[in-house]
Amino acid sequence: MAQEQTTIMDDKLSSKINEWITWNKNEKMKSEVDKLLAQNDKTELEKLFLLRMEFGTAGLRGRMGPGYSQMNDLVIIQTAQGLLKYLLTKPVEVLKNGLVIGYDGRHNSKRFAELTAGIFLRAGSPVYIYSKVCPTPFVPFGVTKYQAAVGVMVTASHNPKEDNGYKVYWNNGAQIISPHDKGITKCIEENLKPEEGVWDLSILNDNKKLIDPLEEVMRDYFEIIGKNVVVREKNLNAPFNITYTAMHGVGYPYIVEAFKKAGFKELIAVTEQILPDPEFPTVKFPNPEEGKSALDLAIKTANSNNSVIILANDPDADRLAVAEKTENWKVFTGNEIGALLGWWMIQTYKNKHPNADYSNVYLLSSTVSSKILKTIATAEGFSFEETLTGFKWMGNRAYQLIKEGKEVLFAFEEAIGFMCGHAVLDKDGVSAAIIVAELATYLYNNGLSLTAKLVDIYNKYGHHLCDNSYFICHKPEVIKAIFNRLRNFKEKCNGLSLQSYPECLVNGKYKVISVRDLTTGFDSTKPDNKATLPISSSSQMITFTFDNGFVITLRTSGTEPKLKYYTELCANPEIQDSDTLQNTLKEMVNAIVEEFLEPEKNGLLDRTS
Repeated sequence: MAQEQTTIMDDKLSSKINEWITWNKNEKMKSEVDKLLAQNDKTELEKLFLLRMEFGTAGLRGRMGPGYSQMNDLVIIQTAQGLLKYLLTKPVEVLKNGLVIGYDGRHNSKRFAELTAGIFLRAGSPVYIYSKVCPTPFVPFGVTKYQAAVGVMVTASHNPKEDNGYKVYWNNGAQIISPHDKGITKCIEENLKPEEGVWDLSILNDNKKLIDPLEEVMRDYFEIIGKNVVVREKNLNAPFNITYTAMHGVGYPYIVEAFKKAGFKELIAVTEQILPDPEFPTVKFPNPEEGKSALDLAIKTANSNNSVIILANDPDADRLAVAEKTENWKVFTGNEIGALLGWWMIQTYKNKHPNADYSNVYLLSSTVSSKILKTIATAEGFSFEETLTGFKWMGNRAYQLIKEGKEVLFAFEEAIGFMCGHAVLDKDGVSAAIIVAELATYLYNNGLSLTAKLVDIYNKYGHHLCDNSYFICHKPEVIKAIFNRLRNFKEKCNGLSLQSYPECLVNGKYKVISVRDLTTGFDSTKPDNKATLPISSSSQMITFTFDNGFVITLRTSGTEPKLKYYTELCANPEIQDSDTLQNTLKEMVNAIVEEFLEPEKNGLLDRTS
């Protein structure tokens, strides 16, 4: 039937459909293609078969379904074949050192992991594959522990239930960056035809090269957590209850074990959300970063059990959300948690190492995150570096610093990602949960709350007020036009050497003092106007800094149809009037939206749409 139907298509489309049908052995996926063929849905078929899902620095992530542009068995086989071929060209000795594979609780995650394992086993490579769903941080931790050539985590993190992903870590324990992504892509494209036997998973049965690392990794990982505990006797008698949600993900058993190791009393679990469930039945979006809308059940559970702290992991447990009840529930932003954790990590380090050279100790954050960490680190004599967005950059930079003999104490990004220490060169929502709990215990024993401490931090180091959000835009040409307009702006007001970028807001009330464009490589703060951070012509990213300490970064998302903006007003410590600062921030954000983005004219959809 499929063969007959494809005759109504053009030759190129027919060829790709027939190729996919010939290579695919998943009957469910085939039946979905048959339906599209029966409906003569050429538009959808072209989208599925003429476009290929792009392998980038985040690996793969997208909707599950048939074709080459979605996540399915055949695409995973092709990806794993290409990854193996690429590794065989590099001095990482994959056939000796093997790879580490983990997976979350989403539909097909275990299947995709096992297909990958089979391909590497056939080549003679050892495979460390977790026997149960595990947190994403266990993969980079395992890569480092076993000195593996590579790591693969099958997860779509906090994406909708229809999605899945394939995240790749290099042998340094950090996510891959360029040029590995391009090299892997090339090898995938050169090895599309499934090799003999790749669909047969019987090779996984009683294979001596197939190793379950779960017990050893848990032992070593939790031993590190235990060693880093600050005051164990205080933890058991923490003067509050903590409610925890795994958001239908993998985190619960690992968080329970971590809290035991750190000496805390038992957590109060959101029972409806503690078990992995690929349908995510109680949340519209399984992303605790969404705030109270994603934490409704956690807040209800906390109120019923007199908890004052809520900790929430996303479904693969690499992110951490935190909420606290004072008069009402406050859900902390990633930047606020970063400020609290950064301050705490510095204070505990200074207590342990009173005579150390703090300039040799580094803290990192991404360029779209709050500058508060830089402010605190600089004031306390520690070193700070900014990286591009994403833990792939922070993890790799941390690795380089460690090789240079430096110590990396903490890294964070505003999207509730935190790396406390360097046992895992990636964000880790399990270890971060322990650090937050210890910080809260210390504060409450001294008559403070997390909220009160955050106020203290801003009073001492200066208010850093943030307002981050995004618009949805499904038309790449519209987003491109918006950014091109910003690079060819007509209105001028201060005559600085900013090429043709905007120079002011609100009719000259707020002046732009610098521009950094990491799409084109322009940076007005450098003598030669050339940016020092890596640039990418395939993604849009411009940062504007204003004369009053306001900074905004506009960027596109690599995985979603979003135009994001990250804003922050960095005030001097002498300016304590938060109402005035909030009003200034609001005025400038509104002006950015209207003057730079023009949402009505460009048909941008608000995030609540």
